[in-house]
Amino acid sequence: MSVVIAGCGDLGTETGLRFAALGHRVMGLRRSAEKLPSEIEGQAVDLSTEVPTLPADTTIVVIAMSPDERSADGYRAAYVESVLRVAAAIRNDCAVPPRVLYVSSTAVYGVDDGSWVDESTPTEPTSATAVVLLEAEETLLRLIPEATILRLGGIYGPGRTREIDRVRQGVATISAEPEFTSRIHRDDAAAAIVHLMTTQNWPDTVYIGVDDLPTDRRDVVEFLARSLDLPVPEVTHDSSRAQGSRGKRCNNNRLRESGFVFSYPTYREGYAAVLDGRGVRHA
Repeated sequence: MSVVIAGCGDLGTETGLRFAALGHRVMGLRRSAEKLPSEIEGQAVDLSTEVPTLPADTTIVVIAMSPDERSADGYRAAYVESVLRVAAAIRNDCAVPPRVLYVSSTAVYGVDDGSWVDESTPTEPTSATAVVLLEAEETLLRLIPEATILRLGGIYGPGRTREIDRVRQGVATISAEPEFTSRIHRDDAAAAIVHLMTTQNWPDTVYIGVDDLPTDRRDVVEFLARSLDLPVPEVTHDSSRAQGSRGKRCNNNRLRESGFVFSYPTYREGYAAVLDGRGVRHA
């Protein structure tokens, strides 16, 4: 059967490679299709303006777009417009309705007081870009009601080393106030997509994709400093941060209960792999 990955950046390419390793034909849709590895058939297409052509035997479609710019307009072009184009292609080309998964973000929840979030938490996005992400979700479910939404937390992994770089450069800071983050290693995000699209039972409509340990960013920075044998940054008592965001703690129970097993269940295993140089970031 054929798998289509709409948006073959780093995450989409890793996902496509995993489908290919299972023996599936994989087609990747992106503007610069020549950058794709040989295991993925490329189709050069701008999904913000063009409707792609899909193989008739397509059984899985993954939409994993990334914006050119972090603005509402940039997000609408990357997410909402691509959903419309891909849905049109499915109607035009697919012999039978495929499973469809859309990669979204936990930003659609808008929670910033450090409380727990799960799939039942109301979606109340507070930023203009998160509003567009939710619009794309709703657009997809209106057009393809049986689609699955995977809301990912902060992705880190090969080549995604901003936090590590800041510690190495000695510019990382630690706040006295808690700032909870929920993360997922790039490889686990890709593996979760493959898992949900290949399970025997049809997946639920919404899943949260984060690891087992939402944590205060301070713990992550301290862990990285110790791992790099560098001084732990001093705690800053910034009164302006006292009223700032506490972040949120995302619950992954639904993904776990689907049978998914993490390779990197916490940031400790995941960042250790990054520091060891395991994996590559795809162009």
